[in-house]
Amino acid sequence: MSTSDFNLGRRHASRDFGEATSRCFDLLIAVTALIVLAPVFLAAMAAVWIEGGRPLFFAQRRLGRGGRPFVMYKFRKFGAASGTDGCPLTVAGDRRLTRIGALLAATKLDELPQLWNVLRGDMAIVGPRPESMAFADCFRGGFETVLDFKPGLLGPSQIHFRNECRFYPADADPTRFYREVLFPAKARLDLAYFPTRTRTSDVAMLVRGVLAVLGWAPGGRASHDQTAAADTGLPDLLGAATRKTGAP
Repeated sequence: MSTSDFNLGRRHASRDFGEATSRCFDLLIAVTALIVLAPVFLAAMAAVWIEGGRPLFFAQRRLGRGGRPFVMYKFRKFGAASGTDGCPLTVAGDRRLTRIGALLAATKLDELPQLWNVLRGDMAIVGPRPESMAFADCFRGGFETVLDFKPGLLGPSQIHFRNECRFYPADADPTRFYREVLFPAKARLDLAYFPTRTRTSDVAMLVRGVLAVLGWAPGGRASHDQTAAADTGLPDLLGAATRKTGAP
């Protein structure tokens, strides 16, 4: 065996070991979260059923690692009659939201079923947000590198854009604004983090993500907005929208 073959084998072994430890990390967190949050999970299911019956869950094809689609799950937050053919985005005051759905969306509890996706291996605990198939064509011009990483529940773009629905200007077309402003901003955040991620940084990202869901932002909202703008290169339009809405 040549030296180059030996070194290549070591790199492959190191990569496989890293992926195995990442998988163990994801399983540990997902199983623990499901056990701890089981009462919340059951309460959310009951609330959705009492208000609007079935289905309890919303299932949608999303882009996974390598651009491979998978079915992602959420608690249903729109009325059952809303269908799946409307706007692929949720905006502030979205009339499709039910009362329980609005509460689930505001608290991010609608995302809990994605722990099942983590158990299946479709998603990780920390990773880029899995994108809707409607925006698959946005992964170009370097942004396709985001698809090299397994999508996750928590990550830099999920933290900075926790209240994404508030970023859309009232007079803007949501789909166009997402394509031209929000998607590039989120992709830049992900590309600034994931290529150099470490296990320690992922643990820190997990903690930050949980705190963000609970409504805590280091340095206050103003500091958080300034950091987001600097990290993503957001245009003045988004910066103005952020200050106006107070979204983190």
